[in-house]
Amino acid sequence: MMKKLKVAVIGGGSSYTPELIEGFIKRYNEFPINELFLVDIEEGREKLKTVGALAKRMIEKANLPIDLHLTFDRREAIKDAAFVSTQIRVGMLDARARDERIPLRYGFLGQETTGAGGFAKALRTVPVILDICKDIEELSPHAFLLNFTNPAGIVTEAVTKYTNVKTIGLCNLPIGNKMSIAKVMDVDVSKVDIEMVGINHLNWTTKVCVEGKDITKTILSIMSGAKGGTSVKNIPDIQWEPEFIQSVGMIPCSYLKYYYMKDKMVAKQLEEFETKGTRADEVKRVEEELFELYKNPELNVKPAQLEKRGGAYYSEAAVQLMTSIYNNKKDIQIVNVRNNGIIPCLPENVSVEVNCVIDSEGATPLQLKTTLPPHIRGLLQIVKAYEELTIEAAVHGDYHAGLQALTIHPLVGSSEHAKRIFMDVIKENNEFLPQFT
Repeated sequence: MMKKLKVAVIGGGSSYTPELIEGFIKRYNEFPINELFLVDIEEGREKLKTVGALAKRMIEKANLPIDLHLTFDRREAIKDAAFVSTQIRVGMLDARARDERIPLRYGFLGQETTGAGGFAKALRTVPVILDICKDIEELSPHAFLLNFTNPAGIVTEAVTKYTNVKTIGLCNLPIGNKMSIAKVMDVDVSKVDIEMVGINHLNWTTKVCVEGKDITKTILSIMSGAKGGTSVKNIPDIQWEPEFIQSVGMIPCSYLKYYYMKDKMVAKQLEEFETKGTRADEVKRVEEELFELYKNPELNVKPAQLEKRGGAYYSEAAVQLMTSIYNNKKDIQIVNVRNNGIIPCLPENVSVEVNCVIDSEGATPLQLKTTLPPHIRGLLQIVKAYEELTIEAAVHGDYHAGLQALTIHPLVGSSEHAKRIFMDVIKENNEFLPQFT
């Protein structure tokens, strides 16, 4: 067991941070933090100050001896940390709004992690994460980097390919799926076990067991008859077509609606864009409300309104992972790790999102119980190829790799439009993409 427990949160001024603080408080007996550093950039000064004050009140209410630090010195925070958690947004919400608007100009999906929007976010984010990794390699080489920054799979893969940092990619979607299934079946989540296979935001639940009984077909039938199935707040709740869901034979994550119901989803997004703006515009409004709440000196708990932000179970996923590593628990969680042959149809050195055993060494993928059929394998391979090309574009400023990445992506799929979108992305993110100048 680690003697000193210091945690650094990069992007500590995020509206999600109270969720994380709540998780640390709940699990303090298992995960007794000595020092917690919340780090942000100068542009996030006011948010860090506001969130930090709330975090301090939450810790004081819990009467816990956690030494909380707010800082703009990333290196100070990383030095000797046992865990570094990243939850950053390069360019902040204005950049997300651009990511969503640019593809919509050309009639394509505008989404922050999927398709052309996710591509733009990856180009901005990967170089910054790799820069953070240089500090970890120098100042805390034994630390685990737990990455919640989207696109989580691409970021995880870039770190595993270009650094020596021990990294695990996190998403709240797997734990959200478990929670949804538990609710549908009216059982405690501890009685639910699932196997998920795929890559981040492109995965399928291949098996669902409740108290050891396989109920996968039951869940598929429920999804065929219920609106939306296991959906999340930031994805339009359009009903799955029953016959199609049965033909998939596995439970698709909510993000697969963008692929399986592309026309409907784009039409819905364009309609909402005319009336409400982008999802980023909506999130800005939610965040303004949240930060006004956070400023209340009487508030010393996570407010219920945070659920509108779309980050349900974030702290559950993050703190559970840290706790399991710290205590060498050897439990099973679904995270993003290096493939190493677990999904045979994908390269060894790419990131995948699968069931892993979590212990003091990190995350070890479990052998799959399911063979992937052609309709799953084909989509998985093409989107993974897009991710590989996107990483090369982000790291090396490789325009040709970026053009090919957008062209082969199923949500773009046109060299002419890919070029136009790519040029708009570079032009409108000029200050964040020096690798392309």
